Formats: sequence, structure tokens, C-alpha cells
Amino acid sequence: MAKRDIICGIDVGSSSIRTIIAQLVSTEEKPRIIGVGIADSSGVRKGVIVDIEETLRSIADSVEKAERSAGVTVERAVVSIGGSHISSQNSKGVIAVGRADGEVTADDIERVISAAQAISIPANKEIIHIIPRDYALDDQRNIKDPLGMNGVRLEVDAFIIEGSTPYIKNLSKCFEQAKIDISSFVLAPLAAARSVLTKRQKELGVVLVDIGGGTTSIAIFEEDELLKSAVIPVGGMHITNDIAIGLRTSIDVAERVKMEYGNARPSEISKKEDINLSEIDSSEEGIVSRYHVSEIIEARLEEIFSLVNKELKAIGKDKLLPAGVILVGGTSKLPGSVDLAKDVLGLPAQAGFPIPLGGLVDKVDEPSFATGVGLLIWAMENEQRPSMKMSAGRFMGGIPGNVGEKVSGVKKWFEKFLP
Repeated sequence: MAKRDIICGIDVGSSSIRTIIAQLVSTEEKPRIIGVGIADSSGVRKGVIVDIEETLRSIADSVEKAERSAGVTVERAVVSIGGSHISSQNSKGVIAVGRADGEVTADDIERVISAAQAISIPANKEIIHIIPRDYALDDQRNIKDPLGMNGVRLEVDAFIIEGSTPYIKNLSKCFEQAKIDISSFVLAPLAAARSVLTKRQKELGVVLVDIGGGTTSIAIFEEDELLKSAVIPVGGMHITNDIAIGLRTSIDVAERVKMEYGNARPSEISKKEDINLSEIDSSEEGIVSRYHVSEIIEARLEEIFSLVNKELKAIGKDKLLPAGVILVGGTSKLPGSVDLAKDVLGLPAQAGFPIPLGGLVDKVDEPSFATGVGLLIWAMENEQRPSMKMSAGRFMGGIPGNVGEKVSGVKKWFEKFLP
């Protein structure tokens, strides 16, 4: 198969690194997933690299597994970025329309978005995304796409997402040593949102909550605009740690107890139900109450959802998003987590599953792959939308130009497929 038909997304998380390789088959077919690789993320803590060598090994392991499955070599990938170093702010850009007849061109749109970059940011930060919310053309406001319209003064209201320069450099170094070019960085919750949220949900108002291993990322949408993104420094591994302390057992055993017996609703568990730790690990001994484990999980998840609600309150959207809460990430698979989210946030809630592509769809049809699938969709959609993928320095590019010949057709397929 031709290299130009292959795209790759790599989700770098705190607990695991997931690589998905897809093939652009034709303009009439779904992109086909041909390779999936998962490896433990041993060099990342709370979304931040703490050991370059371990992170490099984890990336290489994940990519190698996906390459073996796909029968191709990955040379370039779209990579997720997240962690507590992420911050955001609003910005405005203003320019004079370039053409004498006042018609707004694509060049004008790029210039006004570039003008929005002229903001004060700390020396150790750089821009990852500049996302236009809406435009104003003279006295006309709330314009979604000014291309082809006429006016003199063009303004943009933009949402700017920044990341730590040292973190970006460390992550880039890992991929450079793995001999993989980074097409672009994409904020993890934005990638996940692209694979699980419908246009209608984003118009009505929705919050995506991605409960990862070390952090929980959120993205809040209303009227099809990104209102806010945030990263909360608490995730699924904190639940595992709590269980390990509460049961006085190892982290590995605690993780298995969580995934095999965990439930976020103690009221659904009988107080007489026990867990024999020796059946999980022969080196362990003792009988523990499953109800007690459920109480531990509920307490920590309640904390996570309370912190999410705090972010909603900060912008006046608590209990005011009709499309509710969409949970993704491995922890969202815990029984009772959706019901607990409903109770704490006072909103409808459900687990989010990536839109079905072709090929090895059964391997990625779960909430923990939302970001990975979203990276593929983001790459294909943004080949022709530079304003949505701009970031500082060498990370302004999207996917390789030679994939472009199939992108427009695939993009039309997505427009037909997505609600």
C-alpha cells in the first residue's frame, strides 16, 4: 500500500500509550483501521514526561505493536498533548481586509488569526491551538465563516490553548529519537470530542470529561463553540492508589480489583459480598469487602466530578448544558460512573464511544480509544482548515501534503456520516 494513504494517531497518556494506524481507502469508504498498539506509559506522570528514556521505550513499544498488525512502518503521526501544564485564554485579532473590493479571502482569515496570536504569554509557554469562535465584519457580528463576504474591518474572537515549552520539547525529543515526525499536536480532550460528540450536542451545550490515568481533561461546548478546556490533576490512578492503601495491597492487585470488581455505586453492592485477594494474586491473602472497595471508588470519583462542576460554575454553566456529560477514558468504563456523574453534576450523562470506522473497529470501540480515533479524524479534517490547527513554531503543519488528494473526499464522507 502507498505511504501517502496511511495516517497515524498516537495518544500519549499517563497510564498507556495508544497507537492507531489507518488507511485512506477511497472517497466513498470509511477510513480503515489496520493497526492498533497499546503499551504501558511508564515515563509519564500526570500528563508530564518525567523520564525521557522510559517514555521513548513506551512509544516505541506501542508503535511497534501497531506496525506489526498493520504491516507498515510509521514515519509521521498526529500526537495528543495534555497534562496539568495546559492553560488557555481568550484573544482578539483585527485587520483591514486586503482586497480593494472588500471581499474577504482565505489569506485575510489567516492574517486575522495570526493577529490574535499577538498576546502576552510566559516565556516558558507556547501556543498549541488558536481556535476561532466567531468573526465580526464591520458592523456584522457572530459570523461563523466570513469567506467571500464584503467589508473593510475583519475581527476574530479566538480561544488560545497554550502548553509548557519544556514539556513540548521533551515530547518532541522522544518522537525524534523514535524516528517519527510529528505532523501536529492536538489537545487530548479536543481530539476525543471530535470522535464522540455530535454537532447537535455541541450546539445544545455539552461537557466532555476524559478521565485518564493521571489527569481528567474537560472540554465544554455550546452553540458549536469551545467555551473552555481545563485539566484537573486527578485521574484513574488516584482511585487505584486509594484502593491499594485501603486494602493494604500492591498497585497491580488494586488495579485488577478496580477493573474486575469495581463499582461507583455502593448502594448496588451487597455488604455481604467479598473479594478473595488470593484469587487475583497468589502472593496476596485475605478477604476484603466489595462494598468497601465501592465506597473508595465513589469517594474519589465524587471528588473528580465535583472539580468538573467547579469548572462549569466558573463560566456559569453548571446544570445548564442540555446535552449533558459525555464520559470517556478508561475509568468511564467502571459500572456506576455514569449514574454518579448524573447525581454530582445534575446533568444527563452517558459514556462516549468513538464513531465506527472500518477495519479493526472492534479493537477501538471503547471510551479509552476516543482520543486516538479523534486524532485520525482531526488530521483528515484539518488538512484544509489551517486556522483550526495552527500552533507555534514548527508545529503549525497538519498531515503530510501528499495525503491531501484523498482528504477532501474523506472529509465529505465524515460530513455525511456524522450527525
